[in-house]
Amino acid sequence: MEHSLRTARVATYVYFVLCGTLMGAWVVHIPAIEERVGISHAALGGLLVLLGLGAFTGMHVAGRLTDRLGARVVIPAGGALCGAALVLPGLARDPWTLAGALLVFGFCNGCLDVSMNAHAVYVEKAYGRPVMSGFHATFSVGGVLAALLGAGAASAGLNPATGMAATGAVGVVIALASARALLPTAAAAADIGSPQETGTSPADTRRSATGSIRLLAVLALMVMLCEGAANDWSALHLKDVLGASASTAAFAYGTFAAAMTVGRLLADRLVSRFGSMAILRYGAAMAAVGITLVALGPWMWTAFAGWALFGLGLSGSVPQLFSAAGHADPAAAGANVSRVAGLGYVGMLAGPAVIGWLSHIAALNHAFLLLTLLCVTTAVAAGVLRTGSDRTRRSEMAPSGQ
Repeated sequence: MEHSLRTARVATYVYFVLCGTLMGAWVVHIPAIEERVGISHAALGGLLVLLGLGAFTGMHVAGRLTDRLGARVVIPAGGALCGAALVLPGLARDPWTLAGALLVFGFCNGCLDVSMNAHAVYVEKAYGRPVMSGFHATFSVGGVLAALLGAGAASAGLNPATGMAATGAVGVVIALASARALLPTAAAAADIGSPQETGTSPADTRRSATGSIRLLAVLALMVMLCEGAANDWSALHLKDVLGASASTAAFAYGTFAAAMTVGRLLADRLVSRFGSMAILRYGAAMAAVGITLVALGPWMWTAFAGWALFGLGLSGSVPQLFSAAGHADPAAAGANVSRVAGLGYVGMLAGPAVIGWLSHIAALNHAFLLLTLLCVTTAVAAGVLRTGSDRTRRSEMAPSGQ
């Protein structure tokens, strides 16, 4: 049993790296594809909505399928489809074909994203201790790997379609080859710490989970809106507000991303010691301080310090929300994760647009104060992890002792 759990955990790491790499492979080729298709930044922004719509739909479909068919079926299927679909944006020749390609790729990516997060919940439950944040850290590693592969493909003179096809083909092989190491079914994983062991009927568990899932989804929306805003506006803030050069401004996002990765590598140990509610509450409070420094600080060093605090504070929030959603009702872990992740993904896409709209009526740095408000709200509402799904998670993990 212990060996199978270790291999299942390693396989989960593999799928998180794979998901990050496949999505990153699209991101690093955006400029070349945009130029070839011949569209403006504004048109590309509209097409990215279709990517989000596809992902949102895929998340909801895969969440239910994971609960019914098991992670061993849905994850490799989602990974293989995502790898195969990666080449489609690279083959697009006009806005219409790119729109269809992004819709399909988004759907496949959403399927992989939710199913692997649901499986991560099963692995965490079986281990009896927090491991979710480590999985999310390896997603970031996949993004770095994609950047390196993209740079290598560009230096070798490969066009986007060739580079994306090669990456996608390797992804298909990895997705299928890693399937046997996964836990066999959702039902088998859910047996660990089942409602019968905790003295709660399935119907009571489902009823108590419903309200907390809704609140978790709203918190995911706010947290991921903050993350999306940082992704698109951190470098522009340094360049346009503080007058930094383009090369210096690029380090703003690098500082945020590096702090987030480090935070996720450390978060599991901190959750074991202080609890997930503390990580969400004090992390959100730290993020609020960081983004306020960015919004109001007049110096370059305050901006870098602020983006670092912002990334470090947000780093553990999404993994805790996903984990809490999955543990709220073991029989519906996939569906619950899809609800929280789906609304969170909407926030990720909306963040850049919301800040962009606010920047038309206020200075860009002052628009960031909205993110301060969202972080403070998240910190205040973090008690849901103690009063709702986190209590279920603790009771599930207690008997394990592994």
